[in-house]
Amino acid sequence: MIHAGFDIGGTNIKAGLVDDQGRITVKRNVPFPKEEYHSCIAVMERLIADMLTEAGLGRSAIADIGIAVPGSIDPSGSVVLNAYNLGFHNVPLREELQKRYPEIPVGLANDANAAALAELYGGVFEGCRTAVLLTLGTGVGSGLILNGKMFNGGCGRGVEIGHMTLLHGGPACTCGNLGCIESVCTATWLTARGREEAARHPQGAVAKAAGGLIEHVNAKTVVDCAKGGDPAAKAIFDTYVDHLSSAVASIASMLDPEVIALGGGVSLAGDFLYEPLRTQVKEKVFFRCDYTIVPASMGNDAGTIGAAMLCSHAANA
Repeated sequence: MIHAGFDIGGTNIKAGLVDDQGRITVKRNVPFPKEEYHSCIAVMERLIADMLTEAGLGRSAIADIGIAVPGSIDPSGSVVLNAYNLGFHNVPLREELQKRYPEIPVGLANDANAAALAELYGGVFEGCRTAVLLTLGTGVGSGLILNGKMFNGGCGRGVEIGHMTLLHGGPACTCGNLGCIESVCTATWLTARGREEAARHPQGAVAKAAGGLIEHVNAKTVVDCAKGGDPAAKAIFDTYVDHLSSAVASIASMLDPEVIALGGGVSLAGDFLYEPLRTQVKEKVFFRCDYTIVPASMGNDAGTIGAAMLCSHAANA
């Protein structure tokens, strides 16, 4: 059977037809319509029709449809409570799409949960009973696999590892609290520290790498300068790894997971990130062992694949 998956972001909607092994057979990527949510429903309908045409299939070939969004979902799995990047608040997204496809099951999940599910079906979590995914981007997304199944919280409201408190009285987080993991373990944090460095030292390596334009400094600028040996950038990056290792060690001490995977832009730093991170986690964690800390493997397709597998995963839970 074929499963349709949608990964809805504030910039683009990624869509795909996915087989039972979690492989995308047809995919699309179109701009997100920055209008009210009915426009998004219309885009998804059109994408399904287009993909089926390309695959030479009829509507009856679709076993189910899944949607991943960057936001919180109500416990019933029907309503997007808040997805700020999409402008969705209390949007009955699953119900509205279900009306268009009454004969086909429709699922809805947070995008990080969907990405963790994709890793379970064909990525670095394959065969795992317990695993954790952290996506290190603008924020910190998280997906958790428990007992071989996607875990969406005891009350069904989700798993927000990024909003565990890491630093008492630390920086303000977007959620309104202080010192959350998300406030110090993101690309956003690296970008802010890099811009501060560029402003203080306009002749320094970070400022020069951005062509003297502070607004062009981003997380990659800092990482690249740190890799190049710039002491100021290296100090920023070392502080970042210290924060991240404390977060990962806390998660490992609580869950003792088989695999901890990192996704998002910062995870692309390679061994420059993973070697010190693994060393520091081993030093900080309760169980003095080498945890398997690896890059997530599904890349930009993770949300689409995970979304496509939502209904079949739920049926087998």
